[in-house]
Amino acid sequence: MWKGDKMAAKNETWFERNCLSDDCAADLRLHGKLLLHVRSHLALGGVRNVSLNVTISNAGDDAYDTNIYFNFSRDVFYINYWQKEEKGISCGLVDLDFLQCSVGFPFMRVKTKVWLLPVMLIFVNCLLLFSHCSANPEHRLLDNKLDLSIPLVHEVDTAITGLVTPTSFLYGNSIVASRFIQLEDMECNFQPLNFTFQVINNGPSRLPGSIVDIRIPNRLAGNGADMFHIMDIQVAEGQGNCTPHRNPQPCSISQDRESIFHTIFAFFTKSGRRVLDCDRPGRACLTISCTLGSQSKEEVVSIHVKLLLNTEILKRDSSSLIQFVTRGNVRVDGRAIEVPQGLSEDTSLVFEALHSQEPRGYVVGWIIAISLLVGILIFLLLAVLLWKMGFFRRRYREIIEAEKNRKDRADESWDWVEKNH
Repeated sequence: MWKGDKMAAKNETWFERNCLSDDCAADLRLHGKLLLHVRSHLALGGVRNVSLNVTISNAGDDAYDTNIYFNFSRDVFYINYWQKEEKGISCGLVDLDFLQCSVGFPFMRVKTKVWLLPVMLIFVNCLLLFSHCSANPEHRLLDNKLDLSIPLVHEVDTAITGLVTPTSFLYGNSIVASRFIQLEDMECNFQPLNFTFQVINNGPSRLPGSIVDIRIPNRLAGNGADMFHIMDIQVAEGQGNCTPHRNPQPCSISQDRESIFHTIFAFFTKSGRRVLDCDRPGRACLTISCTLGSQSKEEVVSIHVKLLLNTEILKRDSSSLIQFVTRGNVRVDGRAIEVPQGLSEDTSLVFEALHSQEPRGYVVGWIIAISLLVGILIFLLLAVLLWKMGFFRRRYREIIEAEKNRKDRADESWDWVEKNH
C-alpha cells in the first residue's frame, strides 16, 4: 500500500449464545425494598442511613452488559454497596443523584439471581423522596422498573415549662387592702398572679402547629363561685392565639358582714393545708386553650397569662394554707407525631395562699373579754359544785378549838415529865 492510502480489514466472529427461546431474549426481573431498620418512616429534618435491598434475576436467555440505574433525590447521598456473594458487581456515581451498577459483566447467564444492597445517607429536607431503579435488558419489560417511596412525617419532641409569680402570698382580714388590687365598683380584694409557659420544639422536624391547654383550680367547691378573673393573655410575637373562659362576675360572693362570733369561731377552728389540683376528680377548673403556629427546631414560644384571684372567697375557707396546682399540657396537631419516649409534654406550677392568723384589734378585745367571762363562769360553777358537796358546811370553829385543846394538854404533859426529873 502506498502512503496516504486507507486500508481496512473486515472480520466476522461467530459464537454460540445457547439460547433456549426462539427469539433468544433475556427476561430480567427486578425486585427491591427499603430497609429503615427501626421505624417505617423518615422524620423531616433528620439524618439517617437507609439501605435498599435489590434483587435482579434472569428468567430468560443470557443478558449482556446488564446495568442497574438508581435515580434518587438530591437529599440522598450514596455511601457504598454490599453484595451477598462475589458476583462481579461494580457501582459508581454518574451524577449526584444517579448511580449505575454493572451486574454480571460481560453477560448475566440464564437462571441466575444477584442480590445487591446499596447504602444511602439521607438528609430529609424535602416533602417527597423516592428511588427509581431500572435494569436495561435487551427487551424492556414491566418488571424491569421499580419505584420505591419512603413515608416522610413531621416528627418532633415537644416540651413545656412554666413559671408563676408570686409563689406565695398572705390574705386575711388583718392584711391591709393596699396590698391587693380592687376593680372599679367592686369591694373584693384581688391578688395578682402572673403565669409564663414556654413551649419548646426539640426537633428533629419543624412543628407545623400545636395546642396548649392550661388548667387552673377555679372553685373551692363544685357549686361555689369562680375565684379567678383573666386580665390579659398574650402569645409572644403573635405566634398564636388563646380562647379563655371569661368570668362575667369577678366579685360574685355574698357581701354580708360576718358576725363577731363567726369571726372568733373561725379563728379557733383553722385547719391545716388544703390542696386544689385539677387532676383530682370533681375539681372545677379554669381552662385556657392556645393554638400555636409553626415552630422551627429549637424554637421557643412563650405564653403570658395575667390573673386576679378573689381573696374574699378564700376567707370563707377554714384552711390555714391553700395550695393551688396548675397544669399545663402541649399536644401536636394531626400533621406531626411525637418522638417515642421523648421529653414530657406536661408541666405543673404550684403557688400557695397563706391565711394570716393574726386577728383584728377588736377581735383581740373580744377574745380577752370572752376568755375572762368564761373563766368567771368556770370559777362560779366550781364554787357551786363544792357547795353542793358540802364543802362550805363543815364546823371549822369546833375543829379549831379541839385542836387547840389537844395542844394544851400536850404541853401540860411535857411540863409534868420535866418536874419529875
